[in-house]
Amino acid sequence: MKKKVGSDSIVTIDCNYIAPQYAAAYLIIEGDRAAFVDNNTVFAVPLLMDALEAHGLRPEQVDYAMVTHIHLDHAGGTSALLERCPNATAVVHPRGARHLVHPSRLVASAAAFYGEETFRERYGTIEPAEADRVRAVEDGETLDFGERTFTFLHTLGHAKHHMCIYDSGANAVFTGDSFGLSFPVMQHGTKPFLVCSSASADFDPVEARKSIRRIVNTGAERAYLTHFGEVTPVADAAEQVLRSIDSMERITKEAAAANLVADELIAFCEEEVRKAFADHATDCGVNLTEAGWQILEHEVFLNSRGIAYAVSKNL
Repeated sequence: MKKKVGSDSIVTIDCNYIAPQYAAAYLIIEGDRAAFVDNNTVFAVPLLMDALEAHGLRPEQVDYAMVTHIHLDHAGGTSALLERCPNATAVVHPRGARHLVHPSRLVASAAAFYGEETFRERYGTIEPAEADRVRAVEDGETLDFGERTFTFLHTLGHAKHHMCIYDSGANAVFTGDSFGLSFPVMQHGTKPFLVCSSASADFDPVEARKSIRRIVNTGAERAYLTHFGEVTPVADAAEQVLRSIDSMERITKEAAAANLVADELIAFCEEEVRKAFADHATDCGVNLTEAGWQILEHEVFLNSRGIAYAVSKNL
């Protein structure tokens, strides 16, 4: 096999989760070895296997199934992927490792949030991963992979169990949700259009900004976002994510000051998040199409509920 180098060794896989080009998994090819980053759901595993086969590789040649964090659109397919790839090890933040091995708490939480029917349709059945096939990595830890090195960066802000992966072979960072969301259907303005994710109950704007700066400081030429695809230049994209973090922090403070609860709190957050996204799009020169808004409405739903939860738990 001809050796792939740099960004040519990275394959973006559309997982067809919720909508086309909404969630990606990545295949990294290093000679005759392979690794995956962010494994989406059990329904995406056949797509990952198809990508592997299309590049002349077998499941036995997969060494790693790395996850940036254990939210189910990033890690729900991990145990199923390990079953298909007998030599692969899952690599995860220390706080996330136990949830791969014992996913019942994570499953119960997600099922309560989405409802049992939607949960099953979206995520299927999530089986435990074998403990001896899960490797937790510390902040700054490195892992050699052929001629390239993966460096794991604990990047808080979106979630306390989040990490990014710097890939020396491509001079790139796999950012999970720490570098915001960027959807191809919206990239037609004068500036890159990225928004942060405040969906998690762990959302922390101070730590989120630190994570952005840490990603930029790697000197990476490009970022690979789970939602969705390659983004470059990194510094320009960072400015847009930081602006979105500022907006979500402002909405959090205003929601807390409004002294609202339950449905009224969620409605307030939804309206403000939707306005913030629209204003951000205008600033970036993006005319949001119907397809763009369909995607953004899902982020409005998630971000507003993350903010509402954060406000509620501090009342």
